[in-house]
Amino acid sequence: MRFFLGIDVGSSKTHALIVDERGQCVGFGKSGGGNHQGVGYAGLEHVLCESFESALKMSGVDKADIAGAGFGVAGCDFPSEREAHLQTISKLRLSCPVEVVNDGMNGLLAGATRGIGVNVTAGSSNNCRGRNRSGKIGRIVGNGTAFGEEGGAIEIVQRGLQMVSHAWIQRIAPTALTQIYINAVGAKNEMDLMEGVSNGRYHLFPYLALQVLDAARHGDAAAREVMRWAGEELGWLAVAVARQIEMENDEVEIIQSGSVFEAGEMILGPMQEIIMKHCPKAKLIRLDGPPVVGAVILGMEHVGFDGYAMRDVMIRMAKQVVK
Repeated sequence: MRFFLGIDVGSSKTHALIVDERGQCVGFGKSGGGNHQGVGYAGLEHVLCESFESALKMSGVDKADIAGAGFGVAGCDFPSEREAHLQTISKLRLSCPVEVVNDGMNGLLAGATRGIGVNVTAGSSNNCRGRNRSGKIGRIVGNGTAFGEEGGAIEIVQRGLQMVSHAWIQRIAPTALTQIYINAVGAKNEMDLMEGVSNGRYHLFPYLALQVLDAARHGDAAAREVMRWAGEELGWLAVAVARQIEMENDEVEIIQSGSVFEAGEMILGPMQEIIMKHCPKAKLIRLDGPPVVGAVILGMEHVGFDGYAMRDVMIRMAKQVVK
């Protein structure tokens, strides 16, 4: 019996999954975030080892029986970083072939037919990757606001702060976001909030995006504008990558993965409007399963094993063990 390993390394969490050649999930492990930009390569090594050892222990599998391994890693953004990531992965002492890509590919492999199309990830931040039938890869930089890439929770929170500032200077009408942000950091008032954020005394975290969404659902105009903006920005990421892989006029599958999409129509509506305007045959698909399944399929692909034939089985089983 052959086994396959997939590890999905994000900025906030890491999941490892071991699957047999029938698609049965036999081992799962988890750890914290492993993006080297935040925790260094030593931190990446730690989460890889911790998650893998947990999955291996649960599975009862001998490490030598793992036939292929795929790693989708946040922060593995550029070709110059590939070797350092492979060296870190080598600390797992696997004897099988391994492949490493950016974690933005995980959702694509887990959700799109034969892994062809575009995946838009919106979690703590955002990312977008794509692949066409000839293997051409499309991508964004993957490093957020500095490069005009918006729509994840961090960017939603930052946009919300701008709305609070605009209300404070009377550029827009008062907004419920003001009190939400004051309460979130324990500020005394708007002035204290602005000063504290400016000098680093107060810090805004991605989870605050949930309160921005809640305010939007309760009808706050500024919060609704933030969510509309985020949806449109995510739509533009998909359009850009579809163009890169020359699928904007095809029936391109666009996978939506990540917690931000749980906002529902607030995000999905504006995103779909942008996409359908520029990719009129596109099919939007919400990823229904853990992205780590995509990392497993990557490992299978790398050794010539067809994991897509059992993807539905893997996803159904993975949903029971991945928490």
